[in-house]
Amino acid sequence: MVYDKAGISDSVKGQGHWSETDETPTLTLFLNDLEDRSLRRVKQLGVIGVSTASLDTGGLETWTDADLRRNIDRVAEADLELRNIMFDPSERVKFGESGRDEDIETIIKAIQIAGRQGLPVMEYNFYAHRIVEGYKVVPGRGGSGLMDFNNDRIKDLPPLQGQTAHSIDEMWDNVTYFLKAVIPAAEEANVRLALHPNDPPAPISRGSGQIMGSVEGWKRLADIVPSPSNGITFDCGVTRELGHDPVEICRYFGERDQINHVHFRNVVTRTPQLDYTEVWIDEGQVDMFAVMSELVRQKYPRLIYPEHPPENDSDTEFPFNGVSATTYTGFAYTVGYARAMMQAALATQAAGN
Repeated sequence: MVYDKAGISDSVKGQGHWSETDETPTLTLFLNDLEDRSLRRVKQLGVIGVSTASLDTGGLETWTDADLRRNIDRVAEADLELRNIMFDPSERVKFGESGRDEDIETIIKAIQIAGRQGLPVMEYNFYAHRIVEGYKVVPGRGGSGLMDFNNDRIKDLPPLQGQTAHSIDEMWDNVTYFLKAVIPAAEEANVRLALHPNDPPAPISRGSGQIMGSVEGWKRLADIVPSPSNGITFDCGVTRELGHDPVEICRYFGERDQINHVHFRNVVTRTPQLDYTEVWIDEGQVDMFAVMSELVRQKYPRLIYPEHPPENDSDTEFPFNGVSATTYTGFAYTVGYARAMMQAALATQAAGN
């Protein structure tokens, strides 16, 4: 029997199944390693795209063409595609400290290597501090564990020992300096950068402002250097955490061709920015089918990551660290749900509805 890259056999094509193409989203999972067992588990779920945090040789400063090519080929041997590598700019870059120009040059060299080797997306964060202290696990259906955020838990926390608070104006100055340096290189290399929103999107994180803690901030960032290479990771869950309509925001950035990665998950928000719970992908306030339909309508062709599955007994009893920490069973559920949404959206589009 012959299978295409999405794992769909010739015998079932034409029976309501649509393959991923260069005009559809591509399902992805994040891998902590590129070992055989991790790649096999991704392949078994019918996922094509792979994201990871770095090369097996270390951080950006270690990158060479040969190293990146070896990693790309390693993934390709499993009939998968390495489509995104996440990196974290140094504190010298984020905080405008002495030495940031050298660190930015390291990032530019990595972008140039990515362009030469055909890596399409590099995702990054620009946190002064990620206020994960505001999370706690609360019970969900069947006793599963849901991540719950409340700003009251963290609103008065001081900067961490040895660190200082950074104003939002300072952070905007620093990210502007960074983008004006790296985006021209990314454009020349045909590489897209994707900045992830602040998550949690609390307005203050241990005294520091969060430039990506509001949709207005997302828009401001996209306008600093208007370019497809200066894009965001559109996260429909964070969008709802902020109290916005994910479809509307997806359309805004899609029309500007500045969605360079997608995180696909659901939440229940009680007070925007301040009080919400990450829930199972099928039970929150986000209309997941509407979001997927908008991406299909746009012919969005890059990665979509059905992330943050709740804790469940299977993964607690049988943890597997290769695929996105220890939640493989949870990811099997979110991947299946996302694929169903995409198949339904593609079927609706094909029917002309």
